[in-house]
Amino acid sequence: MSEVTEPYATGTPCWVDLMAKDQQAALDFYRELLGWQGEIGPAEFGGYTVCELNGRAVAGIAPTMAPEGASEPPTVWTNYLSSTDAQATQDAIVAAGGLLIAPVMDVGSLGRMLVAADPQGAVFGVWEARDFAGAQVVNEAGALVWNELHTDDIPGATAFYAEAFDLRIKPMEGAEPYCELRVGDQCVGGATHLAADPPGTPSHWLTYFAVDDVDASVDTLLEHGGTVLAPPFDMIAGRMTVVTDPQGAPFALINPTPM
Repeated sequence: MSEVTEPYATGTPCWVDLMAKDQQAALDFYRELLGWQGEIGPAEFGGYTVCELNGRAVAGIAPTMAPEGASEPPTVWTNYLSSTDAQATQDAIVAAGGLLIAPVMDVGSLGRMLVAADPQGAVFGVWEARDFAGAQVVNEAGALVWNELHTDDIPGATAFYAEAFDLRIKPMEGAEPYCELRVGDQCVGGATHLAADPPGTPSHWLTYFAVDDVDASVDTLLEHGGTVLAPPFDMIAGRMTVVTDPQGAPFALINPTPM
C-alpha cells in the first residue's frame, strides 16, 4: 500500500510529527533527505507545516512550543495512533495507567488530538480524524513505513495498549523475540525490548522512513548535519540505519524487503 484512501482503524499508527527548535532548518533538512515539500503554516495553527511527498500529506513539522515557565521539550518524532473518539481514548489511557501530557484539543475542523505516555514512559499521540485522516501516503520511498515501540516491559505494554486501543502485541513468527503490533488481523507496527538499545535509553516510539538506498541516504544525511547512531546493516526486514537529524531527533531509515 502506498496511497491511503480509507480511514485508519483505531490503534493504527496514522501520523507522525516533529517539534523542532528551528522549524525552517528542519523543513530544509527533510526536503534534502526525503524529498518533502512544505512551507511554514498559518499562525492560527502555530505555524504547523503539513509536509507533502508528491502532493500527498506525509508528516508534520512544527516549531517547538512549551507553556511559559516549562522546560523546552526534546526534539523528537511523535507517533500518533488513530481513534474514532479521542475523549474516550483519553479516558481509557488514564484508566490503564497512562500519563496524560496534553489533553484532548480540537485542531480546527481537521480533527482532535492528545499526547500521552504509556506506563513505561513511551510518549505517543492520539488522532481523531475529521477533515484530515492522517498520512495520505505510506510504505514508499520518502514516506512513513514502520512505527516501533521500544519498551522495558513487554508484558506491561501489552496490557496497556490492549486496554487503551485494543492494539495487540504478539511475538512475530520467525523473528522472535521481536513482536508485532496487530489491529484485528492486520500487522501495523512492531515492538521490541529496550535491551537492544544503548544503556539508559528510555522507553520510546521509533519512526521509520523508507528510502531506496540506505547508504546513499546516510551520505546525504551526513552532508546536511545529521548523525548516525547505528551504521547501515542488513536484517530480516531489509537494510536499515538509525540516525538523528541535525537538531537531535532520532529516526530510522530502511530499504524494506517484502515480507
